[in-house]
Amino acid sequence: MNWHELLLQQIEDTYNVSERLIRLLEEKDLTWKPSENNNWMTTGQLLFHLGNSCGIPMKGFATGEWAMPAHSDINEAKPETSLPPAEKLKSVNSLDEALKLLNADKRLAVESVAHCSEEDLAGKPSPAPWDKTPVILGLRLLQMIDHLNQHKAQLFYYLKLQGKPVNTMHLYGK
Repeated sequence: MNWHELLLQQIEDTYNVSERLIRLLEEKDLTWKPSENNNWMTTGQLLFHLGNSCGIPMKGFATGEWAMPAHSDINEAKPETSLPPAEKLKSVNSLDEALKLLNADKRLAVESVAHCSEEDLAGKPSPAPWDKTPVILGLRLLQMIDHLNQHKAQLFYYLKLQGKPVNTMHLYGK
C-alpha cells in the first residue's frame, strides 16, 4: 500500500463513520454538553470543529497555504493557551450545516492528498505552525486524519452520555 491509498482509505472510513454518528443526533442535541464545568464544548461546537478539523490543515501541509477561514475556531485562539475557551467556540446551527461542513472538509482532504506526489508524502519534511519538527508530509496528513478520529470518538461518547443507543460498532462503522 502506498501513502495515497492509505490516506484516502483512512479519509473515507473516518468521514463516513463521522457522518453516521452525526445522523444519530436530533436538532435539540446541539446545545447539550457533558458538564457546565471543565471547559466542555456543546455538541454543536463539537460538530463545527469536526467539520473543520482535517481538510483545512491538510491543505496547509499540502500546499503551504495556512490562511484559516474567518469561520474557523482557531482564529479565536490566544497564543498562551493556543485554544480559546469553549464558550468562545463557534457552533453549527443545524445538523444539516454540520453535514455540509463535514462533506466540504472531506472534499478538501481528498483534494489535498491528490495535490501531493508519492515522493513528497514519503520524504518531504513538513513542519507545522504549532510544531516545527520536520515530520514527513505523509505522516503529517495522517496525523490530521487522526485529529478527526479523536473528535469522532468524542462525538461517540457525547452520544453515549446523552443516552443514545450506540455501541463500539457505531464508532468503527462496521
